[in-house]
Amino acid sequence: MKNEYIPYPAIIESVREEGPETETFRIVFEDEGMMEGFGYQPGQFVQVSLLGVGEAPISIASSPHHRGFIELTIRGMGKLTRAINRLESGDKIYIRGPYGNIFPFEGVKGRDMYFIAGGIGLAPLKSMIDLVLARREEFGRVVLLYGARTPSGLCFKEEIKVWRELEGMEVRLIADIPEGGWTGRTGVVTELWEEAEPWRGGVAYICGPPTMMKCVVEKLIRTGFNKEDIYLTLERQMKCGIGKCGHCSIGGKFVCIDGPVFSAAGANIEKWGR
Repeated sequence: MKNEYIPYPAIIESVREEGPETETFRIVFEDEGMMEGFGYQPGQFVQVSLLGVGEAPISIASSPHHRGFIELTIRGMGKLTRAINRLESGDKIYIRGPYGNIFPFEGVKGRDMYFIAGGIGLAPLKSMIDLVLARREEFGRVVLLYGARTPSGLCFKEEIKVWRELEGMEVRLIADIPEGGWTGRTGVVTELWEEAEPWRGGVAYICGPPTMMKCVVEKLIRTGFNKEDIYLTLERQMKCGIGKCGHCSIGGKFVCIDGPVFSAAGANIEKWGR
């Protein structure tokens, strides 16, 4: 019987800087057979650990149609994540998973797709964006609304350049503080669309700070979205990842197994900022 608590060794293949204290790591398992058989879907996460330092849940940023590696985008905010962000190509980490539920994909074909992110929150959405773009003909309009506190806090700048050139995809960016010669829009992400825009019939995927997500959901509903068509991914300190320890309990649900993806219809977002 597989022991879910045992992590597996993996090697950092490459490291790419995304912004202040934020890197994307391309990772491969030491066991090639495990890497070949490693399956996941957008929205899921893995538990990442360094021996003697700790373990933390990290969303998978790569798309499952890319085989032979996974990518994790990590911002150094605590002891473990800062230690990981000091690692280099060739260093070893440990991974178990994947865990959690997924963003709906097959059931939303043919519809317009709206991705709304704040800061590092673009990482889990990127997995879904890349999968939608890989099967572009199966979906309608694709829109990314993305904000950060500062322009340097916007992740995946190279990908954004590519996305902006794609036919049928629209990218709107905004920053709270216009540092470093920023000439784009200034403000918060909810200012990137008007409530009168014709978004009805689309599906929205959201990730960012809890307060930002709550404001986005409220505005989307005013815009005309049904709660059932709004999906959020919530991060909590998920110690075990399999619903046993209770650390991620919120509103009567375990984020690690009932989430991390929730629909606005089933999520008590008033409690998310607590």
